[in-house]
This record gives sequence, structure tokens and C-alpha cells, in this order.
Amino acid sequence: MSTFHSSILFVDDEVDGYIIKQMSLSHLGMLNNATHNLEQTRLQLSQKANDACLAECNIETKHTEDLGEDIRSTLLKKNDVVTTLQTDTRSAISILDTGAFKMVTKPLNQKDLAQLLKKALHFSKQHPEFPINSFKTSKKKPSKKHEIEHDITHTLLLGKSEVIENLRTDLKKIARSQAPVFITGESGTGKEIVANLVHQLSRRRKGAFIAINCGAIPHDLLESEFFGYKKGSFTGASQDKQGLIQAANGGSLFLDEIAELPLAMQVKLLRAVQEKKIRPIGGDEEIAVDFRIISASHTDLKTLLEQGKFRQDLFFRLHVMPIHIPPLRQRQQDIILLADSFIKQICAEWKVPQKKLSNAAQNFLLSLNYPGNVRELRNMIERAISLCDSDQIEVEHFKILVEQKHDLSNENQFIEEDKKNRKPIPIYDLFQEEQKNENICLEQYLANIEKDILITALNHTHWNRTLAAQKLGLTFRALRYRLKKYDLD
Repeated sequence: MSTFHSSILFVDDEVDGYIIKQMSLSHLGMLNNATHNLEQTRLQLSQKANDACLAECNIETKHTEDLGEDIRSTLLKKNDVVTTLQTDTRSAISILDTGAFKMVTKPLNQKDLAQLLKKALHFSKQHPEFPINSFKTSKKKPSKKHEIEHDITHTLLLGKSEVIENLRTDLKKIARSQAPVFITGESGTGKEIVANLVHQLSRRRKGAFIAINCGAIPHDLLESEFFGYKKGSFTGASQDKQGLIQAANGGSLFLDEIAELPLAMQVKLLRAVQEKKIRPIGGDEEIAVDFRIISASHTDLKTLLEQGKFRQDLFFRLHVMPIHIPPLRQRQQDIILLADSFIKQICAEWKVPQKKLSNAAQNFLLSLNYPGNVRELRNMIERAISLCDSDQIEVEHFKILVEQKHDLSNENQFIEEDKKNRKPIPIYDLFQEEQKNENICLEQYLANIEKDILITALNHTHWNRTLAAQKLGLTFRALRYRLKKYDLD
């Protein structure tokens, strides 16, 4: 491994790591001054000149920003701080606010460490004038860029509650980093919207935003979808196909419901994230890719880690900048704002006269719990607009839906009853003696079954499309697509 000579201040609060990394830095040809607590670090900063600082520690949040300022002001105000830690959102953002060059999570091997420090040192030499407070909020008149950021965040992320305002502020700072982002939140809270917002606010906004629902792709197709394939690599591969990871080159890759990935696929994804290289199925050479990974899950990955269902090394690679989206019940003052926005959007989309909520309807919406969060609220608005013949939506337009939902002992009663009473779908003998020489159109056969299931669900819910979609596990738009496909609308 090549060496280079620089003076590095190394901080590690774990004594074992402190000794091992000190040896590694020496092996790389770096003069290093090592410390393993806050007081020693400040003493070193005040006594010696260093080219960069590698802080590999879980410093308490209340000290993080202060130490960062000490490092930044002492290191000739250069953007040459490499910070490596596992932390929460607020701590991570305070690190970024100090001007940290890079943030990654432990463990970090010697090769990656060398590459990071080389890049940081090179950047500091190229940008000696880099301001210490470049990531701080300025009191000057907002720039055009800030105005655009404001418009994007308020357009894509509706709400005026404190939790949403804080989320907007966090997203602007997180977007400036290139670190992986991990989004958590209940189903229906808008994880893909937040992921897209991170992309739109980042330097990668001109690149593609590729969103993948990991649970929607059959396991045997995951590798070909993610990495692509070469012509002739398997039966049916009549031409080269670019994978989704390569399609995100220069942009952002969003992996929703990443907990659904099987362990074998997690290994392959880990390598792509670490090495930034992929090999299509049947390919002889690796392809370099440059993408920022954003992942999300409504499942607690830490529980899956304990159960051995999710790889720890992949978790640490993905869980660098965590973002949590609050459920709708925790942002009640946003409900009417969201509802009004949905009404405008849907009326315009459906080309019907605009409508508004009565005061009673507003109070009714504020009284609900919304286990399906923002997605559930939008579905309710769609249903109400369908039932409303005037320009004002009343409580009665929502109550029909709510009462139908409450008629069921629980949300899954339709499914449970169907399991008990269902008669097997008649599977006709496709290979009868008189048909043995005829080809079978499997696609049409399956389409007929899907159409029968849709009709059954609609009849059961008295053609309430919103409720039918919920019971079939579909979004309202997905159901509408199928109804149009089979001429059922």
C-alpha cells in the first residue's frame, strides 16, 4: 500500500481501537497524535499543528459541536475533518454543521481509511479558504438557492407542525452530505417523498432518482433487476439490460422496504455499496458506479439483526444518517392542510369542480387516528370527492367509509372470512386429452383469475373502491389501473 506523509490528529474513545488505528496510521506513513478523550483532544489541538483530524468516536451530543468547532478553528479553518461514528440524526447533523469532510460508520478498514484521508487532505490543499461556518445558518438575505430549497421542501413535504419544520431543516443539511441515508417511519408516512426530497436538495439533483420497492420484486429476479445482465447470459436474455443500480449512476438509489431483501442479496448489495462497482449477470468486467444510497423500512432492523435476518455489516453501511418520519397522529395541525391540498390535486386530476371541507368535516378528520397515516387520509379524500355532489364536503361523505370499516371486527376480517369460506378457484384441466396439442396462454388465464378476484372484492365492499383496495393490499391508484385494464371502471 502506498504511503503519504501528513500529520493527523486521531481521536478514538475505544482504547483497543485507539491503539490499532494508531498503528495503522503509522503504517500509512502518517505522523499521528492520538487521543482517546475530549480533554486530551483539546490539549493536542492547542499545542500542535495538524493537517487533519480523524475523530472515530461516539462523543456525547452536547460536546460534539463544541469539539468540532475546536478542531475546525485550530486546523487553519480548512474543510479537512474526517469523522467516523455511529450516532443519531441530531448528533450527525451537528457534526456536518462543523464542516466535516466525510461521515461514515464503524467498522472502517485500512484501505477505506487511507482513501478517505487522502481525499480530505487533497480537498484542504485545494480549498484553503473554505469557511468554517459554511454549513451554518446565515443571517444574510437568502440566496436564490435557499429560495429554491424552501420552495421544494414546502411543496413536497406539506405541513406547518414543529416536527415537520424540524424535518425540513434536517433534510437540507443531510442532503449536502454524500453519506447514506436511512429512513424509518410507519407505512403511509411518505418515506419515498422524503427520499426524493433528499435527492432534489443534493448536488445529485440533475442525476436520476431510482426508487425500488425491495418487497415487490420476486427473489429470483432481484439480481437481474439490480445488476442487469448481458445478452445470452441465460434463456430469454435476448439483449443487454441495464440494472437499476447502474441506472442510478450520478444520482440517488432509493431502496424501500430493504428489510425484505434475502440474505444472499444483502451480500451482493453490500459489495456494490462498499466498492461502488457492479458486475452484470454474464458480464466479464466490473462497471464503476457513482450513486448515493437512500434506504427505508417500517420494520425495526435492529430486531432483524438479533434474529440473524439482516446483515450487521450492511446495516452499518446504510445507517449513517438516520431520518425518522413522524406518524400523522403526531402532527395533527397538518391534517387539514394536507386534506385541502389533496382536494385541490384530486379535483384537478379528475377534472371536477373544486370542493372544500365544511367545519364539521374538518373536526371529524381531526378526531381520527389514521393508522394508515397520510396515505389513508388521501384515500378518504378521494372517497369523499367521489360521493360529494356539491361544492362542500360534509361529514356524511366520510362516515360511510368509516362505518363500513368499523362494521368489520378488525381490518383483516374480510381476509379471514374469505379464508374460511373460500372455495378453491377452479383450476381447469388445461391439458385435457382433446387440448394436448394446443398451446396454453398462461398470461390470459392468470388475467381472468385476477379479474374474478377484483369483482369478488368489489361486490363484498358494495363497490367501495377505496375499501376494496385496502383489503386487497393495493393502493387506490393500483386498483384503478386494474379496473381500467379489465374494463371494470
